[in-house]
Amino acid sequence: MTRHPTVPPVPAGAVVDVDEESFETRVIDESHRRLVVVDFWAAWCAPCVALTPTLEDLAAEYGGRFLLAKVEVDDNMRLAGRYKLRGFPTVILFRDGGQVDHFVGNKPRHHVREVLEAHIAA
Repeated sequence: MTRHPTVPPVPAGAVVDVDEESFETRVIDESHRRLVVVDFWAAWCAPCVALTPTLEDLAAEYGGRFLLAKVEVDDNMRLAGRYKLRGFPTVILFRDGGQVDHFVGNKPRHHVREVLEAHIAA
């Protein structure tokens, strides 16, 4: 992926791959320290692939103020079932151990930014 020249590099630890085994630690526990944005995606899902650069660019722009956790649903179907996911991508925001917001589908950058801003400031 070619990054836009004005987008800073993603800080180390701002984007992580998460699976069923690491979900509790990397998402639930971490959400007590900062906002965690979980991207439930699949490689075969064109809207998922289209949303990835937006999420990663915003993770870089916000400099670690939130953690972007990427969950590949085909390898983690129990997590998809746990959160009753019906469409992909599904993005769920976690704070203090629980869900605080979500959206489904590829959304424009300004929409994703508005969702983030509502919860980063909290």
